[in-house]
Amino acid sequence: MEAVARGVVESISASTVRRWLAADALKPWQYRSWIYPRDPDFATKATRALDLYAGFWDGTPLGERDFVICADEKTSIQARCRCHPTLPPGKARMMRVEHEYQRKGALAYLAAYDVHHARVLGRLEPTTGIEPFARLVAQVMTTEPYASAERVFWVVDNGCSHRGKASIERMTKAWPTARLVHLPVHASWLDQIEIFFSILQRKVLTPNDLTDLDALTERVLAFQDRYNTTATPFDWKFTRADLDRLLERIAAHEPAPAPATTTAA
Repeated sequence: MEAVARGVVESISASTVRRWLAADALKPWQYRSWIYPRDPDFATKATRALDLYAGFWDGTPLGERDFVICADEKTSIQARCRCHPTLPPGKARMMRVEHEYQRKGALAYLAAYDVHHARVLGRLEPTTGIEPFARLVAQVMTTEPYASAERVFWVVDNGCSHRGKASIERMTKAWPTARLVHLPVHASWLDQIEIFFSILQRKVLTPNDLTDLDALTERVLAFQDRYNTTATPFDWKFTRADLDRLLERIAAHEPAPAPATTTAA
């Protein structure tokens, strides 16, 4: 042990070493991954979404016939049939789920979340893509109150199903009252549908013991219906001011530009 070799102590136990390390201010063995915001329009794009969450568009309050939708896909949800039936929880015993399973296929869950009314509309598809996403949009835009809305803002990330200027043109052509609003690249954490997907994962898909794709579809859509009867809007607290402070902190850690060099004539 290094402490003994350096003469710090004559002997030391592993538990003491653990206490020393736990008490130390620096813990270089711990780390957290993150993605540097490299979108040149990060602040502008993020601000548009945050304003919509707060009920504004271009500095003007949204009207009663304006709606804000967050949409995305939860890909490759597997139906895993356990090789032994799951045992329900009992007195002083947790639920027991067989470790081994058979794969019974996978589906993608495409969902749209109404930010201010806490309503989810979704569908399960064999895969993701432009056409499955278009079917989700059609499902929402032909359902009231969105069918007769003045404007429906769709906040999305930059996935291939709804990426770039072409996706905006497709949306506007098919649904003139719909407005596609892209988040910055690598900013799915600003998409409120991801909060719902997290709830779905914890409450419905973990543990995963489903006999087939029909059972998977039934379970997901049943939870969607159940959620819509009791849900309230998420208490979203990340505002434009928080975004400004975040970007200021990031800028403070950027290296200073190298000084210009001159050469003698």
